[in-house]
Amino acid sequence: MEINWKKHIETNPKIMFGKPVIIGTRIPVDLILEKLSLGETTEQLLKSYPTLNKESIYACLAFASESVKNEVVTG
Repeated sequence: MEINWKKHIETNPKIMFGKPVIIGTRIPVDLILEKLSLGETTEQLLKSYPTLNKESIYACLAFASESVKNEVVTG
């Protein structure tokens, strides 16, 4: 299943200081990524944040993946 993260994530300087958030919420992408990295499941996130859906969670992962692909790593 391919997710188009642009349908789920936006940046707006008036929302959360321009951090990427899930459209229609004030839930930042980095919060979802952090919770997933700490072992929370999709089901737990959906229970904690009822405005989310599975596609928006997967969109956060797709966003992170694309962001990393476009980063230039030095060092």
